[in-house]
Amino acid sequence: MTSIRERIVQAVLARVAEAIAPVPVLRQPTVPLKREESPALLLVIEGDAITRKANLAADRVLQLRLVAIARGAAAFAHTDQLIVATHAALMSEPSLGGLAIGIDETDLEWDTEDADAGAVALPVRFEIRYRTATHDLTQNG
Repeated sequence: MTSIRERIVQAVLARVAEAIAPVPVLRQPTVPLKREESPALLLVIEGDAITRKANLAADRVLQLRLVAIARGAAAFAHTDQLIVATHAALMSEPSLGGLAIGIDETDLEWDTEDADAGAVALPVRFEIRYRTATHDLTQNG
């Protein structure tokens, strides 16, 4: 059985991929993106923490960083459009089909690199609150 955490990540990937298609969404890339692979959106899982335990249930917070990457003269506008579409897709139904308690955007950063064909990376972080049984990560708490 798949953990609730993994089902949440899969739901996020599916929603975001649909919202920004045909731009690819890459989960936890292990090698740098090649120039010709942008624009793209990277999904990085930054952490998962238990915030409270009570009555055989564990409240958890999954931290995700979604990074929009684009190059060229319109890179700022393109990364902004990707983040706007991503935000709308996630916030349209923040329970992710009943998997999550809610989603919060926590911060956003701008990162530019003139040496790489005018690359712009726009990372936005989300926290997804959810609950599991303390003894089984596949079960709601």
